[in-house]
Amino acid sequence: MAISENQVVSIGYEVKSTDNNKVVDSNIDGKPLTFIVGKEQVILALEDHVKTMNLGDSSNVVISAKDAYGEYDEKAIQILPKEQFAGIELIKGMPLYGQGEDGGTVQVAVKSLTDDKVTIDFNHPLAGKELAFAVSVSMVRDASADELSSGIPAENAQPEDESCGTGCGCH
Repeated sequence: MAISENQVVSIGYEVKSTDNNKVVDSNIDGKPLTFIVGKEQVILALEDHVKTMNLGDSSNVVISAKDAYGEYDEKAIQILPKEQFAGIELIKGMPLYGQGEDGGTVQVAVKSLTDDKVTIDFNHPLAGKELAFAVSVSMVRDASADELSSGIPAENAQPEDESCGTGCGCH
């Protein structure tokens, strides 16, 4: 029986960029990626593919840039005064984290720098890349009511006495 909405699924995966066939992400030999189907916790095109699979299945799928992390957007580049980064030793390509307009955390990358200017790229590092996923399904089960309301599978929940590490003060 195929995987459906409101089920908790664990997958192993390896992702390659089709332009150079290099691995850009993998959890092979590591902890599986566990998510609730229908909660938009993974790339939707990947989730749609997983919904065609069954427990124990392995398959490959190529996902276009627009259906993965979006097309590369030249308008997502900003040039800022270097003094805004006082105290930070900037290196081309390094990731920086800030607060987005919606209050959430945003990752950007240093695209280039001069003595007085820093060019920042707000595109996701995989924007504009077609991605080839090798996926295997290692667990499928129905989500509990608590999991559906919180959006957090039990496998991803933090232990009661442990902080999530974000500095938010949660336990």
